Amino acid sequence: MPKPTDIPLHQGRDGMDPLPGLRRMAERTPVLEDSGSGFHDWVVSGREEVRAVLGDAERFSNRPPEASASLARRTQSGNLLQYDPPEHTRLRQMLTPEFTVRRMRRMEPLIERIVEDRLDVLERAGQPADLMRHFARPVPGLVGCALFGVPRDDQAELARNLDLSRSANRTRQQAAAKAFESYMGRLVAQKRRDPGAADDQLSMLLREHGDELTDEELIGICASEMAAGWENSAGMLGLGTLALLAHPEQFELLRVKPELMDQAVEELLRYVSVIPVASPRTALEDVRIGDQVIKAGDSVICSLFAANRAQPGEEDQDGLDITREHPNHLAFGHGIHFCVGAALARLNLRIAFAALVRRFPGLRLAVPREELRFKPLAPQYGVETLPVVW
Repeated sequence: MPKPTDIPLHQGRDGMDPLPGLRRMAERTPVLEDSGSGFHDWVVSGREEVRAVLGDAERFSNRPPEASASLARRTQSGNLLQYDPPEHTRLRQMLTPEFTVRRMRRMEPLIERIVEDRLDVLERAGQPADLMRHFARPVPGLVGCALFGVPRDDQAELARNLDLSRSANRTRQQAAAKAFESYMGRLVAQKRRDPGAADDQLSMLLREHGDELTDEELIGICASEMAAGWENSAGMLGLGTLALLAHPEQFELLRVKPELMDQAVEELLRYVSVIPVASPRTALEDVRIGDQVIKAGDSVICSLFAANRAQPGEEDQDGLDITREHPNHLAFGHGIHFCVGAALARLNLRIAFAALVRRFPGLRLAVPREELRFKPLAPQYGVETLPVVW
C-alpha cells in the first residue's frame, strides 16, 4: 500500500473525495508545472483547460514521446488511446458502428441475464458477501466476453489472466499480460479462419474490414477494449454502489423512482470519476493554455477527477445528487478520444444498478467505511473488496 506522500496530488483522494490540495490547485494553478511527481511536465486540473488540451488533437499528441519507432508500433497496435490522426481516424471509423446505441440495445437482454445470474451468485454466497468478487467484476467481464465472442470454456482462464495482469508482483503481472495477449492472438486467428455469421464484434469486424486490419491491430483492439471495459466498469459498479450506500437517501430515492436511473448513472460517473486522469498528451508545438505556455515536447497530464469534482465556485460538487440534470462530466474524456465504448458502459451501469437496487433494497456495507481498501495508483480508482449485507 503506497503512502499518501508517494501519490501525486492529482491522483490522491480522501476515500471518495478530492484532497484539499487538489481543490487549491484547480483554483489557483489550473495549469501547473509538475515538479513533484517527475512523470510529466504539466498537470492540468481546471475543467476548461482540460477540455482545451483534450480537444486539441492537432497540437497535442497521444504518442508516448520517449518511445522508439519500433516500440511505438508494437505498443500502439489497435489501442485507440495511443494513436493520432490519420491512423486514429481510420480505426475509429471502423469501430464506431459496433458501439452504436442501436447495437448496444441488441445486447440488452444478454446483459440483463448476466446481471440477474450474478445477483443469484451474490445471494447464494451468503452474508456478508464481497460485491466486487461476486458481482462488480464478473458482470463486465462476461459482457466483454460476449461482445468479442470468447467461448464459455475460455472465460475463466481469460478472467484469471486479466486479474493477475494487475498484480503487484511484476513477474506474475508480465506473465499474465503475455498470456492474455496470446489468447487474444489465438482468438483472432480462429475468427479470421472462420468468422461465420456470429454477431460478436470481432466476427463483424473481420467480415466487414478483415482486409483492412492486420492481426496485430485486431489483437490490440480486442485486448485494449476488453481490459479497459472490464476494469473501468468493475470500478464504476463497485465505487458507484459505495457512493449510493454512503448516501442512503439517494439509494432510497433511486429505489422508489427508478425512472431516475439515466440521470443517476451520469451523476455517478461524475462523482466517482473512476479514471482519474486522461492518457498523457505531448505538445507538438508551443501552446498557450490558460495563463501558461506549454512548450513543444512537454508532457501534459489532465486530471478528470479535478475537472469533475474540484472546480472553484461549484460548492455542490461534493454532494451526490441523482436528480442533477446536467452533470457536465468528463468521465469518458473529451475530443476525438472520447470513449468509443461509452454507450455500452452506460447500458451496463443502468441495468446493473437498477437490478441491484430492486433486488436488495436493504443493501448496506458490512464493515465501517474506514476499513475499506482503495487502489490509489491503479489506472482505475477502486476498492479491493466491498463487503455487503442486505
